[in-house]
Amino acid sequence: MTSPDTSIQQNTRFQAVVFDLDGTLLNTLADIAAAGNHVLKTFHLPPRPVGDYRHLAGQGVRWLVEQALGPELAHRVDQGVALLKAYQLEHGLDHTQPYEGIGELLDEFTRRTIPITILSNKPDPATHTAVHEKLNRWRFAIVQGARDGEPLKPDPAGAIAIAQTLEVQPSRVLYVGDTRADMLTAKAAGMFAAGVLWGFREQRELRDAGADVIVQRPRDLMDLL
Repeated sequence: MTSPDTSIQQNTRFQAVVFDLDGTLLNTLADIAAAGNHVLKTFHLPPRPVGDYRHLAGQGVRWLVEQALGPELAHRVDQGVALLKAYQLEHGLDHTQPYEGIGELLDEFTRRTIPITILSNKPDPATHTAVHEKLNRWRFAIVQGARDGEPLKPDPAGAIAIAQTLEVQPSRVLYVGDTRADMLTAKAAGMFAAGVLWGFREQRELRDAGADVIVQRPRDLMDLL
């Protein structure tokens, strides 16, 4: 006889979930802005408004620093990256909290015994620290941030590796993110791309990048199950 939990998993549309972190599970915008502005202050540049970091975040630390410093300080990018990473490890969670409704969503996936994972372009140490500090109520099967020598999203390699590790077909994986990079990653990996509107980017960007569905609240994702 099949146990109730196993029956739920067999009958569900998706057998695993890949979540982005910043702008999807955690509202990290204020802390990303603080880290970026710490770098700017170090180089005697004016701070940027928090809203600017909605479009500076999500494509990796180096890209953020390159855009923030501009071409005149291109030769200082390596130093800026080191400064930002160090600041994030010390102060990267000062204001960060899960978005409203995320707890209930993760509870539901846990109840259905659907493996939940995280794939982020945030540096790997900072990713693990954020999950440990802010999402420790839930067990994530895999947590992966940006690692030296491995491609960032939208390269699908990380997402495909997660599916392979879990022994799940990519078409049975729900990929949840808030940026163009997330949607492109999901589509390139052969996963179902769910774009969320509570994060950093706008609906048009998500649709143009190929989102299969756009959701306004975490609980809307439950309807996909």
